[in-house]
Amino acid sequence: MLKYILKRFLIMLLTLWIIITLTFILMVSIPGSPFNSEQSSNEAIQANLEAHYNLDEPYHVQYLLYLKSIVTFDFGPSIKQPNQSVNDLLSRGFPISFELGIITIFVAVISGIILGIIAALKHNGFIDYLSMGVAVLGISIPNFILATLLIQQLAVNLELLPPATWSSPKHMILPITALATGPMAIIARLTRSTMLEVLTQDYIKMARAKGLSPWKIIFKHALRNALMPVITIMGTLLASILTGTFVIEQIFAIPGMGKYFVESINQRDYPVIMGTTVFYSAFLIIMLFLVDIAYGLLDPRIQLHKKGGE
Repeated sequence: MLKYILKRFLIMLLTLWIIITLTFILMVSIPGSPFNSEQSSNEAIQANLEAHYNLDEPYHVQYLLYLKSIVTFDFGPSIKQPNQSVNDLLSRGFPISFELGIITIFVAVISGIILGIIAALKHNGFIDYLSMGVAVLGISIPNFILATLLIQQLAVNLELLPPATWSSPKHMILPITALATGPMAIIARLTRSTMLEVLTQDYIKMARAKGLSPWKIIFKHALRNALMPVITIMGTLLASILTGTFVIEQIFAIPGMGKYFVESINQRDYPVIMGTTVFYSAFLIIMLFLVDIAYGLLDPRIQLHKKGGE
């Protein structure tokens, strides 16, 4: 198991290095300068600004400085936001984005599992068809389309919920619903299919023959094995949810990292773009690494293949 963890850790570092390098290459490949739109009439001022942010250095020097900033976790000052460092923006926006993402994951997992279990127990019944119909809609509708529909119907037409910001529990309902519906639908369908398969296993039939209650059979015996495929896709779902918050944050005017990231792209604020990309990439890769380790610990059938195919 230790060898498995070490291998995954090295792959994680290699993946992060590739992302860092590609991000840098894309940034320096963009023609022009962040200062072209302003001070363009004064070349001396523009040259001084580029020198201040090391943009006049050769690319390999900029790359080494970029790697140094990542290792020291000091992404430098923002170009477009005076007296603000990238670290300041991360510390201000990430907790909000993280809160949105974690609550969304919790809602998606709990509701998806419950919906999948109910659909499996009512197999080929009205509740099963209704649940899977809702799941298909959840998968089919992109979260930004769903967010727009929710705002239009529940916030504008019915005036039941506030349409934007992140200042109270009522403000959280619409963005969490828009972001959690898709993952919830995927988890519900996967839980239903695996639960149907598990319920036909011999050990479940034996538990029924012993006279155990249906709920004890489901939650003590069937659910653990039925959830293994759900854990398998949790890494992918986690990545899609946490990166999907950027779009939802823009739609609902949530002051998270999505706001700063989109603004930095529009303003060509290189330090913010690279700092945000690297920070989120590292966070997601670490989460995927932990999911891999958790899956290996929960399922004893996962073992490293020995040499010679033994």
